[in-house]
Amino acid sequence: MRITTPEFSANAKAALADTDLQDALAKLRAGFTERRSKATERLPEFDALCDQARAIKDHVLANLDDYLVRFEARVIEGGGEVHWCTDAAEARDVVLALCRAAGAKSATKSKSMIAEEIALNDHLEAHGIEPIETDLGEYIIQLAGEPPSHIIAPAVHKTKEAVADLFFEHHAQYGYNQRHEEAADLLEEARQVLRSKYFEADVGITGANFLIAENGSIVTVTNEGNAELTQILPDTHIVIASLEKIVPTLEDATTILRVLARSATGQEFSSYTTFSAGGRRDGDLDGPSAFHVVLLDNGRSAMLGGEFQDMLRCIRCGACLNHCPIYSAVGGHAYGWVYSGPMGAVLTPQLIGLEAAGNLPNASTFCGRCEEVCPMKIPLPRMMRRWREREYETRLQPAVSRFGLALWSWFARHPAAYGLLTRLAARGLALIGGRRRRIGWLPGAAGWTAGRDLPAPEGRSFRELWAAGKR
Repeated sequence: MRITTPEFSANAKAALADTDLQDALAKLRAGFTERRSKATERLPEFDALCDQARAIKDHVLANLDDYLVRFEARVIEGGGEVHWCTDAAEARDVVLALCRAAGAKSATKSKSMIAEEIALNDHLEAHGIEPIETDLGEYIIQLAGEPPSHIIAPAVHKTKEAVADLFFEHHAQYGYNQRHEEAADLLEEARQVLRSKYFEADVGITGANFLIAENGSIVTVTNEGNAELTQILPDTHIVIASLEKIVPTLEDATTILRVLARSATGQEFSSYTTFSAGGRRDGDLDGPSAFHVVLLDNGRSAMLGGEFQDMLRCIRCGACLNHCPIYSAVGGHAYGWVYSGPMGAVLTPQLIGLEAAGNLPNASTFCGRCEEVCPMKIPLPRMMRRWREREYETRLQPAVSRFGLALWSWFARHPAAYGLLTRLAARGLALIGGRRRRIGWLPGAAGWTAGRDLPAPEGRSFRELWAAGKR
């Protein structure tokens, strides 16, 4: 996957001009946010559960090494194996080696952001192993050759017509030569195509929503049942997860699950919430004979004890994306990598570097909606602000931006000059606005006026109005 985070501005402009994308995003805005609101209102103790979930994750992060060691011991007791990986390259190589050991020609995969993070599909394909996405959204974007645009709805940017075109193009090889128009027909066609893939796969690869330290089990959450078929039918099951997915107990996992689905899709519980541990045991009729957990660090341990540790509480519900005015306007691809929206604006600079991702923390209005709806109470605006400060401190900001901030800082330290400047600006803008009190175009404000008028001041600055007692 090509990283285009430095091109965020250009990506965003293209997204705003894409009418199909805007139609798809309009449906997202009307869907997830409303369903989440209704789901949380139906649960009076929702806020209390969020506080409990946050406390669980904070406790885990304070004792992460201990719980990871416990988890590994329980996995080994259950006949499985844990593989510790420092970075993406090491994780890719471990998964490839496990696939080769299984003699795999193909591998089914359920949705996993970690697989996207390490570019696993490209790596497997380059070494002669066919990865098959089984989540419908992931399958659609795999056919399109695109990355996901949302962490829980990867194909949310695709219209029904676009999906119909993809299926018509790619499914002819399986004997499907009719272009379907109805969603139910498209779904049935995908189901039929994928059915044989499940049985042909030599390896099943899943992510994990949680890793449970007390018994070495993993938890997968889906609405399609694809994760279950992915891990049960092949002879080898590979789990890929990042370190912070660990929770101490089964009870802790169920507590967080109660806020996860409500925050993500507005459901009380996802349709399939599966707990599994180890491979097939004596007497079992099915299941994999080999069970492997690939644990990825990839920069996360460096976040422990630092100013971005709170980001490790994230449970990937997507609520911050669904409520973000920036994400809702430009979609996920504008962010240029795996993680998008407010959570991506914080996590991406940590994982790929501020030099590449410095644009993302600036893509925020700081309205605070992301923190307000986050079930784990992650202070996303504060952390985005800190990334902005680091960008300024390391002189990664464009020279024009640094000059503007330095100029504003000088005026802020000189109240008399600041007062004069704001008085002149207020009066000047009032004249430009005229009787309409609207400004249709203004040098330096094209990003605003290209889509809407800029309200003009009435002629006096806030400081003048305050001094006059009009508060």
